[in-house]
Amino acid sequence: MNALIEKFKKRDAHVVVVGIGYVGLPLVVEFARAGFRVTGYDKDPNKVRELAAGRSYIADVPSEDFAAALAEKRLFATTDPAVLRTADAIIVCVPTPLNKTKDPDMRFIASATEEIAQHLHPSMVVVLESTTYPGTTREVVAPRLEQAGAKLGKDVFVAFSPERVDPGNKVWKTKNTPKVIGGLTAECTEVAKTLYSQAIDRIVPVTSTDAAEMVKLLENTFRAVNIGLVNEVAIMCQKLGIDTWEVIDAASSKPFGFMPFFPGPGLGGHCIPIDPLYLSWKLRTLKYQARFIELADSINSAMPDHTVVLVADALNARKKAINGSRILVSGIAYKRDIDDVRESPALDIIDLLRRRGAEVSYHDRYIPELDEHGADTVPSLIGMKSLPDPIHYDAFDAVVIVTDHSDVDYERMVREAPVIVDTRNVLRRKGIATPSDGRISRL
Repeated sequence: MNALIEKFKKRDAHVVVVGIGYVGLPLVVEFARAGFRVTGYDKDPNKVRELAAGRSYIADVPSEDFAAALAEKRLFATTDPAVLRTADAIIVCVPTPLNKTKDPDMRFIASATEEIAQHLHPSMVVVLESTTYPGTTREVVAPRLEQAGAKLGKDVFVAFSPERVDPGNKVWKTKNTPKVIGGLTAECTEVAKTLYSQAIDRIVPVTSTDAAEMVKLLENTFRAVNIGLVNEVAIMCQKLGIDTWEVIDAASSKPFGFMPFFPGPGLGGHCIPIDPLYLSWKLRTLKYQARFIELADSINSAMPDHTVVLVADALNARKKAINGSRILVSGIAYKRDIDDVRESPALDIIDLLRRRGAEVSYHDRYIPELDEHGADTVPSLIGMKSLPDPIHYDAFDAVVIVTDHSDVDYERMVREAPVIVDTRNVLRRKGIATPSDGRISRL
C-alpha cells in the first residue's frame, strides 16, 4: 500500500482509463497533465485512432489539451486489454444504460471487470466511475477480483468515485469539480484518494463504495424530482391560465427556501433521465417503492407528448391540423450548445409529430446527422439530417424550439415563422419582442 501511494505521489504510476468517452477522455487529459503515464483503453477503434492522432472527438476537450502529453510520449491509446496488466491504476468509465424495461444493463461493467480480473496483479487500484446502483462495486466488481486471487484492501485496492461531468459547462471541469471517493476499506479509500488528489483539486472521501454510489444517485434524483415538479406546475399553470415563467421568476425573488428549476420538453442526457431509475430498481429488489422517483419519471417522460399537444393547439388556433403540416424542430441536442443527442426529448417529439402525420425537419448545427449512437432510442430517425443554413422559417407551418442553442437567430425566427412553440422561454429570456396575435406559445 505505502509503495503504491508513494508511486502516485511521485507520479511514476501508469494510469489506464477504461472507456474514453465523455467521462473517460477528460480524466485521461487531467492525469496526463498531472505528469502520469496514461493510456486510454476502449473497444471503439475510432476513438482510439483519434486520440492516438491527437484529435479530440469531444467538444469540451480541445485537442491542444493533450498535445504535450502525446509529444512527450506519456499518453497512449489502445484497443488491447493486455495494457491492463501494466497498470498501477485502472479507472473504469464504461456506459451504464437501462434496458427496455428500465432495468440496469450491467454488461459493460461486467465485461470490464472480467478483463481486469484476467490481467490482475498485486499493488494496483481499481476505481469504478460508471454510474450505477448502490452495492455494485461491492457485489459485482469486488467478488470477481477476489475470485481472481486479489486480496482486497491488501494488495488490490477497490473504490467507487462518481463522475460529475457537465457537458458545455465553461466553469466546472474535471479538475476543479470536487471528487467523491469511497473505498471498500479505509485502505482502499486512502489509496484512491492519493491517486486522484494528484490530478483533482478537491477530494471528498466517504466511508464506503455504497455511500459514494448513493451520492451520485442523490445528486441526479434531486434534479429529476424537482424538474418533474416544475414540469407539473407548468401543466397546472396552463390549465389555470397562468404564466409559468412569470410565477417562477417571482418565486425566485425569495432569498431563502427556494431554488428555481425550469420546465422543458422532457429530460435528456446520459444522467438525469437514467440514474434515478437505478436507485428505483435497487429499491424494488428490497420490496420498497421509490415513489418520488417513479412519479417524477412519469411526469418527465410525458413532456414530449405535452409539447406535441401545445403544437396541435397552436396550429388549431390558425385553423390547421398537425396532419399535413410542415414543422421545424429547432435544436435537437439534449442541452444548449453541445453536440450530444442522447436521450434528447427532441427525438420523441419528432417521432410523435410524424406519427400524427406531420412533415418534420430539424435544424441543429451541433447535430448534422442522427446516427445509431444518438438515435438508438428512436431507430426510425437514424439518417435524418439537419437542414442546411440559412433556414427559411416562413417555409414551415410551425417552429418548435426544443433546444435553445445560442447560435440561432431568434429575432428572424419571430419575424418569419407563422407559429412558434417555445419550450425553453428563450424568446422572453433574450428580450425579443413578440407579437400579441397568438403566434407564440410557451410551455
